[in-house]
Amino acid sequence: MEVIAGAPESDPGAVAFSAVQAGVAREVDIVMVDTAGRLHTRFNLMEELKKVNRVVGKAFPGAPHQVWLVLDATTGQNALQQARSFKDAVNVTGVILTKLDSSARGGMAFAIQRELGLPILFAGLGEKPEDLTPFDPDAFVDGILADQ
Repeated sequence: MEVIAGAPESDPGAVAFSAVQAGVAREVDIVMVDTAGRLHTRFNLMEELKKVNRVVGKAFPGAPHQVWLVLDATTGQNALQQARSFKDAVNVTGVILTKLDSSARGGMAFAIQRELGLPILFAGLGEKPEDLTPFDPDAFVDGILADQ
């Protein structure tokens, strides 16, 4: 796997554009763009995210094909507002729910799916790559009800 990274303080949109162009030139099937550290309450960061989304589409028509939002399960009900803001900004298509190995129950997943129609795609059950697993709705509900 190759990583395309920009210099410190470089424009995230330019880095994303270059990464997609590099992927096209190398004929790779998947280019992942990570825009970690975005807060829905920070206007400038959300505008920057919209720009990344636009330039990826210019580098490869029809892209991005998927936009996944990573949410911390310990966030609670604020996660719904976060998901709504990101969906409005960049058309999020799915959610990765992290920290389900902690005391968090992740109940906000119900609201996110019901109110926004966003599927929960993966669950983070630890900090290692192998701890990211496909989301199992039955196991999730069983986990919530087990402590009742």
